Amino acid sequence: MSATGITATVQYLTFKLDEEVFALDVATVREILEYTGITKVPQTPDFMRGVINLRGSVVPVIDLRLKFGMSTTLQTVNTCIVVVEVDLEDETLVLGLLADSVQEVIEMEPEQIEAAPHIGTRLNTAFIKGMGKYDNRFVMILDIDNVFTGEELHKVQDSG
Repeated sequence: MSATGITATVQYLTFKLDEEVFALDVATVREILEYTGITKVPQTPDFMRGVINLRGSVVPVIDLRLKFGMSTTLQTVNTCIVVVEVDLEDETLVLGLLADSVQEVIEMEPEQIEAAPHIGTRLNTAFIKGMGKYDNRFVMILDIDNVFTGEELHKVQDSG
């Protein structure tokens, strides 16, 4: 059973959070930055680490590990910021996502991707587009437009 909505071969940027491998459609990725100083913004959600200056623009930086209930991302030589575009109603929001490390760009056929698992009714898996099978391991393919609620994105947007 292939994941709904994935009908063509797609390129994905893979990255690690802790020991898990996640992927984003490369069409949503703007660039990858080395970890840089992040300015903390008071009274923002815990998962929002702060903002960075990206060529004169203020870009909010999100710690996906915290968003997904993991421990805080620790800065290492491999830590980086994946800059993505997220659709919020009628506009596009630019966000930085902390990743423990960026792995590679891979191509996956629709047959390699299964629908996100349904684990009861209390766990929201709408942000998982599918589970890809690549190189004898599972890769969680994120639907970046569904990782955050509209309310969370508005809070992040207002802080930038």
